[in-house]
Amino acid sequence: MQAPQDAGTPRFETPPDAHAPGVLILVTHLLGVGHLSRAGALARGLASAGYRVTLVSGGRPAPLVVRDGIEFVQLPSVHCVGVDFRTLLGADGMPITDETRQVRIDAILAALEACNPDAVITETYPFGRRQLASEFRALLEAARRRPKPAAILASIRDILNPPAKQSRAAEAEEILARYYDGVLVHGDGTVTPLSASWPTSRALERQLIYTGYIADTAPSAVAPVPSHEILVSGGGSAASLPLYRAAIEAADILDRPNPWRVLVGHGVPQGDFEALAAMAGPKVEVERARPDFPALLAGAALSVSQAGYNTMIDLGRAGVPAVVVPFEQGKEAEQRLRAERFHTLGLAGIVAEAELTPRRLAAEVAATLDRPRATIAFPGTGGVANSLRAIARASDGARAEAEAWSRLDAVLATRGEVRLWWRDDDAVAATPALDHLLDLARRHGVPLALAVIPAGVTPDLPQRLSREPLVDVLVHGYSHANHAPANRKKQELGYRPLPDMEAELRRGLARLRDLFGPRCLPVLVPPWNRIDPALIGVLPACGFSGLSAGGADPTDARDDLTVANIRFDPIDWKNGGGLIDRLTLLREFTQVLEIGKPLGILTHHLVHDAWIWTFMDQLLEKMKQHTNVRFIRAAELFG
Repeated sequence: MQAPQDAGTPRFETPPDAHAPGVLILVTHLLGVGHLSRAGALARGLASAGYRVTLVSGGRPAPLVVRDGIEFVQLPSVHCVGVDFRTLLGADGMPITDETRQVRIDAILAALEACNPDAVITETYPFGRRQLASEFRALLEAARRRPKPAAILASIRDILNPPAKQSRAAEAEEILARYYDGVLVHGDGTVTPLSASWPTSRALERQLIYTGYIADTAPSAVAPVPSHEILVSGGGSAASLPLYRAAIEAADILDRPNPWRVLVGHGVPQGDFEALAAMAGPKVEVERARPDFPALLAGAALSVSQAGYNTMIDLGRAGVPAVVVPFEQGKEAEQRLRAERFHTLGLAGIVAEAELTPRRLAAEVAATLDRPRATIAFPGTGGVANSLRAIARASDGARAEAEAWSRLDAVLATRGEVRLWWRDDDAVAATPALDHLLDLARRHGVPLALAVIPAGVTPDLPQRLSREPLVDVLVHGYSHANHAPANRKKQELGYRPLPDMEAELRRGLARLRDLFGPRCLPVLVPPWNRIDPALIGVLPACGFSGLSAGGADPTDARDDLTVANIRFDPIDWKNGGGLIDRLTLLREFTQVLEIGKPLGILTHHLVHDAWIWTFMDQLLEKMKQHTNVRFIRAAELFG
């Protein structure tokens, strides 16, 4: 087993208030220290606002990251070399073992237990850090199992490295839907929306909370002193070595009197640091990165750097002219995208990494020095304050939702038999979405009434349903075509001569009976749950014995027609789809249980996103926990 020689014990700079709300942040930086710096700034902001904060770091120790007021837990560290993010190395430079992974997981879970948080924040995951998914998932599962409800939020920078495969974006959404209460995007959506670097669905967009940029507000040791320096800086890893070397040589090429100061990150090996110092001419001073970097930057004549998140914020706040060389090795696109966004604001000149030579860099530095300083204001850096407000809202929401689930349990526990039935609309073919629906029903042992559109049904659907004994087929209009005028709500069964609609319904019922046999019930489901009242009276003559629309069941029962409407629909149709607010849904579901009649639940598998699927999974799982809840088949409901 690899010894966790750099695993530190929790420490407090300032004893926290034991009764204050708690937040746990899990972050692992693999190359530079930007991720940890951003998480540390957020942690210090929370601590300053009175929170108990535990910051769990899985990357290499970073001495310049200030920990004032927070509990800091150092895991056995991991890092990577270059852009090989799949190979994680420990403090000894060797690939980490399964034993080390388990030590890290155990330490994370111990920190969770000790913190007893009101909110849990994962930095980058699930948008990245796939190689550490086991420890993030362990934290998420443990947080969800705790009696005390905790909000779970993802924390990401303004720009992500785009996923190599679309499936990875879908996987991230599934994880977000199952565990998370929101995504803190530490950027300005008007400057750089997440969609500029990551494929965002409408469902994901609804989860994003743009906080503004998080600026490190740790106090500087030295006040800004104006100078004529050209200040060169890089990240905390050896990835900046090409930039350092090019800058040292560019200083000799550039015919300007400005002195150059090269600040080398602490993650650069000592041998490389000494080689850089040996290269430096009389105009260049080479030293390790310093805690007073913001003060040096504010007084510099020009900055030369990469285009990491923290660096670009420092540049924007200082208002200093800048030349950036975005890190682009291994198809990394994040820094390039950020550099281009800031370039359009007039805040930085760009030298592509592939074009980086001492002469090219010297030319860009000279051109930038000669240009007038940009007067465009840097976008807002209120990321910490806005994040605090979002975390507080999410924590309140998590407690309210937990109470709503408990209220639902209490209502179910006091009821006699509770009868439910499940209808899903718009089926036409065997699709992946249908497979998801059928799998969900099968896992929970719940019968399903599938409303099939006769004119659109394909031959593969009867074959697919032949393996599903708990599925009944209902008749979903005829072609799901809208015949309402432009100023009216959509409706197929209306606004036409009655004989025409009767003929269509007869054809539709006959077609589905031919395809599905006795599995097809003579029950009509009007598209959009709307039907001309005059048509209801002739349904028995068309061969129908049942009708299912939306809203309350009619009070005037008909001997020749069984009516069972649906009362609960989780989709937010009024706002373009997606899941209605979960708290609202739980309260609504609890209320409609009081009706006493079989409660119809409606879904539409073809438009479900990960959040709708997750809610339905959780709702069905909750129903299974109560022995007095019974899902009934449509065949039983409609006789």
